[in-house]
Amino acid sequence: MSASFCRTLKQRLLGSCLLGLSVLAAAAGNDCPPQPKPFSVEMFSSAQRQAKDRGFLWRVTKDGHSSYLYGTLHVGREAWMAAGPVLEQALRNTNTLALELDPLDPEVATQMGQVLAKTRVRQVQTPERSRLVSQLQSQCMPVGSVDQVPAELLLAGLSLNLARRVGLDAQFGSEMLLATAARARGMPVVSLETVELQLRALLAADDAEARQILIDGLNELESGHARQSLADLVAMWETGDVQRLDTYEQWCKCVVTPMEKLQMQRLLDERNPSMARRIDAMHRSGSRVLAAVGSLHMSGPRGLPALLVRMGYTVERLP
Repeated sequence: MSASFCRTLKQRLLGSCLLGLSVLAAAAGNDCPPQPKPFSVEMFSSAQRQAKDRGFLWRVTKDGHSSYLYGTLHVGREAWMAAGPVLEQALRNTNTLALELDPLDPEVATQMGQVLAKTRVRQVQTPERSRLVSQLQSQCMPVGSVDQVPAELLLAGLSLNLARRVGLDAQFGSEMLLATAARARGMPVVSLETVELQLRALLAADDAEARQILIDGLNELESGHARQSLADLVAMWETGDVQRLDTYEQWCKCVVTPMEKLQMQRLLDERNPSMARRIDAMHRSGSRVLAAVGSLHMSGPRGLPALLVRMGYTVERLP
């Protein structure tokens, strides 16, 4: 699992805001990623009939009441659009849903567009430019976007289209499931982070970093490693393999180079403490919180379960 692909999955909301780039497919193209199906009552009914628990769930207890942590997957299948029995019970036991960013909050989408409109688009140099254009063409995305959208975000769109080819889509991701379910129950949904913070984690700090991120991303796409990384991540999440989650740095081959280490530090280590503090503040105020964030935020000694243990919580993994 590469750092660049982990980066893409953790920024699913950003990728889906790329001016529609990830869903632009040539109308006559037979080899374009399939368009996502529109939501329907039949889709939800079918998902409910085969609902099962997936992902990673913990109960965290302090001061006489419990909240929950749930490790999500930012893309999913339509058959996954219903909570399994254990996650369903967690929803019933809580009164607040906390996500990295609420995908159904129109203000989040507005802020995302405003920030991206002000974001500098760095010029893509040769030979990376021709490689990027080739990838955009292969995924039916407009080649003119090379000069209009930061390359880091184009990589996100490319990876989302790659996921579509194997039946996975952002609109069926865990956050969409939970945000929809919470609203149906009248449950408040809050964002743990801001648009600016997530963009800061995703975008390069300078030209040299931007070029290296692009090179790494193109290498992953061209080699086929990105597709295998996706398959490995989905299998780990679908089976709830927490041991593999906790040891991902040992097997993913994604935290090796200085750039990969920097990327993962920004995506996880620098964000986890502030999310833990926000979850703790809501819990201490009396809320029973279901905090659902990307699964890699739950991994190892710097993950949210471990951080909450150090903050005095009793943390219990649920099956």
